[in-house]
Amino acid sequence: LIVLFLGLETMALSFYVLTGYLRREKRSNEAALKYLLLGGFSTGILAYGFSLLYGLTGSTSIGEIGNTLDRRFQFVAGRGMADWLLILAFVTVAAGLFFKIAAVPFHQWAPDVYEGAPTPIAAYVSVASKTASFALLVRLFIGVFGGSQPMWQGLVAGVAIASLTWGNLAALTQTNIKRLLAYSSISQVGYILFGLVAYNDTGLTGVIYYLIAYAFMTVGAFAVVIVLRQQGIIGDELDDLDGLYQRNPAGAVLLLIFMLSLAGIPPTAGFMGKYFIFLALIESHHPVLAIFAALYIVPALYYYLRVVVHAWFKKPGDAPAPLMSNAQAIALGAALFVTLAAGLYPEPFTRLAHYALGIQR
Repeated sequence: LIVLFLGLETMALSFYVLTGYLRREKRSNEAALKYLLLGGFSTGILAYGFSLLYGLTGSTSIGEIGNTLDRRFQFVAGRGMADWLLILAFVTVAAGLFFKIAAVPFHQWAPDVYEGAPTPIAAYVSVASKTASFALLVRLFIGVFGGSQPMWQGLVAGVAIASLTWGNLAALTQTNIKRLLAYSSISQVGYILFGLVAYNDTGLTGVIYYLIAYAFMTVGAFAVVIVLRQQGIIGDELDDLDGLYQRNPAGAVLLLIFMLSLAGIPPTAGFMGKYFIFLALIESHHPVLAIFAALYIVPALYYYLRVVVHAWFKKPGDAPAPLMSNAQAIALGAALFVTLAAGLYPEPFTRLAHYALGIQR
C-alpha cells in the first residue's frame, strides 16, 4: 500500500505543477490552485482509508490485507451484522480514488483543469491520471475488497449512474471543446465503473480494454485541438472548428473517427469497450443497468456530433488552414490505428487485458 500511495501522489504532484505551467495566464493559475487544494484533500482521505486498512489487518501487503478482510467479512456477514469499520475503510479509499478518476461527486476539478491547463497538459492529465488511478482501483478492488463485493457493489453502481448522467447532461450545453471533453470523460468513467459493478471476467476485461481505447481516442481528439491552436486558431470554442473539413480534410476525418469512437459507434474501439461492459452487466444479471447505460449513448451521440457538424458543415472563418507537423501526424496516426484496430480486431487487446488480470483463457 505504501509504494502504491507514494507512486500515485508523486504522479499527482507533477500534474499540479504542469497544470499551472502558464504562470501568467489567470485560468491556468486558477485551475492549478483548485486542482492542488482538492487534490490535497482527496490525498488526506485516501491516506486515512489506507491507515484504516492497516489498523484492521496489521499489514501493508495487499495479499495479506485481502485475505484478512475476506475472513472478517465472511464472519460478520454470516451473523447478519454490518462491519462499519470495514465500510468506512472502503468508503474513504474509494472516495480518494474517485477524485483521481473524476467520478461524480468528486469531479468538480476536471472541467476547470481541462480548460485552464495548456492543451497538451490537459490531454496528458485526462489520460494518465485516469488510467493510472483506474489501474490502482482495479488492483485494490480485486486484491483487497474482492471478497466483500456485496458490501460495495451498490455504492459503485450509484457512482457509475451519477457519473454517466451528470457527465452526459453537462456536456450537452458546452460550447468549449475542452470542457466538453472533460464532461464526456466523466461519462466514460461511468461506463468503466459498470465493469467493476459486474465484477466478472468479462467486466474486468472490459475495464482494461476500455482504458486502452479511452487513452488513444482521447489523445487523438485532443491532438486535433492542439493542431488548431498551434496554427493560429487561438480559441477552444466549437465555433473555432467551423469549416475544418474545407481547410484540412484529413484533420476533419480524424476528428470524426475519434468522436464516433467516444460515442461508441462501430467499428471503433469505443464501441467494443461499451459492448464488453454491456455484456458483463447482462452476464452478472444486471440487465436494467445495461439498458440504462445503452440509452445514454443517445445524448452522447448528440454532443459528439455537434463537434462533427461544426467541423464538416459550417462555413470556414478567416483562420488559416491548420497544418500538422511530422510529430503530430505520427501521434494522430498511432491513435487512429489503435482506435480502428481495437474495434475491428479486439482479440490482441483482450489477451493483453487477460494477461494484466491474470485470467487464464
